[in-house]
Amino acid sequence: MGMSSDNVIGLVLALSSSIFIGSSFIIKKIGLLKAATNGNRAATGGHSYLYEPRWWVGMSSMIIGEIANFAAYAFAPAILVTPLGALSIIVSAILAHFILKEKLHIFGMLGCALCVVGSTTIVLHAPHERNIHSVKEVWQLATEPAFIVYSCWVVGLVLVLIFRFAKSHGQSHMIIYIGICSLTGSITVMSVKALAIGLKLTFEGMNQFIYFQTWFFTLVVIGCCLLQINYLNKALDTFNTAVVSPVYYVMFTTFTIIASIIMFKEWDTQSGSQIATELCGFVTILSGTFLLHKTKDMGNRPAEISDPSGPQLQLTINNTKSPDRSEI
Repeated sequence: MGMSSDNVIGLVLALSSSIFIGSSFIIKKIGLLKAATNGNRAATGGHSYLYEPRWWVGMSSMIIGEIANFAAYAFAPAILVTPLGALSIIVSAILAHFILKEKLHIFGMLGCALCVVGSTTIVLHAPHERNIHSVKEVWQLATEPAFIVYSCWVVGLVLVLIFRFAKSHGQSHMIIYIGICSLTGSITVMSVKALAIGLKLTFEGMNQFIYFQTWFFTLVVIGCCLLQINYLNKALDTFNTAVVSPVYYVMFTTFTIIASIIMFKEWDTQSGSQIATELCGFVTILSGTFLLHKTKDMGNRPAEISDPSGPQLQLTINNTKSPDRSEI
């Protein structure tokens, strides 16, 4: 399937987004490690990282990446844009290897390569963007029974994870923090796409902010993003960055693609072979992230991060127990 001009624009924006977001994981991690010496860790409810400039640099990089990602959804379908987050895994894993001394060995490199191959496969067979003329059309799609059921399921599961499991098991089971981020993220992406379409149409001369639906999607985006930031910080502060990144990517991409298929019905216009190829591409990405996860402990040793303005910050990776945690 040939790519439309809108899909190409979305592709370029999504690639740029992944580079900024992948870098932000590492910069924020450094800020969190430094902030932990001056107050409570984010994983235990502390917010001293808000006073750490390096955390804000990382957050700024993530914001730039998210803006590019936001724009990409206005031009290309979620099935094309979302899997390109695999590049952020590669950027994050490589930087973690050199900066945080979280070793990336040969099987991890193979995992990164599989992520690239899988993403390329999906990109080459992605459907064209649906032609939407108003935010009201998106609202009609969002209020169909299938997507309402999905949204209720997501909200219910997120509330259970937050109020039942996060405090008691969050610091020992990475899947809880990342699950909250990923489930919420699927709703965020659908709202971001609606808002991005609204902005695109507004810039073309058709004001979409006269509709309450546009403002509803805006509020959903803001609320979900704040929730994701909070629990992603907890995950990054508690667990190995080279593991958080790929696992978050896999879960986030899976739920987002499911939400997009339900809401925008993007597979309705594709043949069985195209859908099968996209699924194979996604399985390839899953295989890559599996390799990254299984090789995360190979050769890890305690590493020191020197701070010229104070004592050395000791970063110790616990390699003997599961799950792995970065301890200050």
